[in-house]
Amino acid sequence: MKALKTTALMLSLALTNFAFGQSDQLIAPEGFDKPDTSKPQGEVKEFKYPSKTVGVDRQANIYLPPNFDANEAYPVLYLLHGIGGDEREWLDQGNPNVILDNLYASNKAKPMIIVIPNGRAMKNDRAEGDIFGAEPVKAFATFEEDLIKDLIPYIEKEYKVKPGVENRAVAGLSMGGGQSMNFGLGNPEHFAWVGAFSPAPNTKRGEALLPKPEVTKSNLKLLFLSCGDKDNLMNVSNGAHEFLNSKGITHTYRVIPDHHHNFEYWKNELYFFAQEIF
Repeated sequence: MKALKTTALMLSLALTNFAFGQSDQLIAPEGFDKPDTSKPQGEVKEFKYPSKTVGVDRQANIYLPPNFDANEAYPVLYLLHGIGGDEREWLDQGNPNVILDNLYASNKAKPMIIVIPNGRAMKNDRAEGDIFGAEPVKAFATFEEDLIKDLIPYIEKEYKVKPGVENRAVAGLSMGGGQSMNFGLGNPEHFAWVGAFSPAPNTKRGEALLPKPEVTKSNLKLLFLSCGDKDNLMNVSNGAHEFLNSKGITHTYRVIPDHHHNFEYWKNELYFFAQEIF
């Protein structure tokens, strides 16, 4: 019955949306997010970078793939958290390092560096107090400047990375999914790969989401938009999907049956997104 439901959903959406790119694979295989010490493992490290935007040194994490070679150039994925998280949320609940280690062991992803920052760009960037307050919410928008002007230059100074927009990706969950849409489409000269996993209402609407449509059409390699069909924020993804269709922006739109706004879903989408980039 579940297979029939999935097939019907895919067929209906494929017939009604010309820019729709739903994959016939929706659910990651069992064990995709479980560590296997018999396979080569990457390294996760904490680091601090100077932020002129915020005025302090800011903390972040970086994942280096198995058999990392400092003399080899890598593409970079910037992976963003949700409104209640910080630079540890993905690592503590989403196992991105494990997911990528397993993908590499199966030759399903290209080696990449993953940077996992704190997307709340303010001096006290901890997820404490009223995280929905005006100042913390504004700090998620401020992170665009911190990312472009401070974090990316730091990473590209400290690590050997492949040059060019085609070697830089941004993706995130919920609030970070909205950031990824806003930053990726707002700065198409910086990001060719964009992943938004159940983006939150911080996602810009209408023309504000697509300020440089011609540059986007020229540079964008993949816009991966998805949501679980049980997610209370699905209207955000549907609205963005319909707007992108109206502007002729090719994108993948995945609707995952029986999934909610949680890490079970977000991990699933990272598994598929990571295979498509670079």
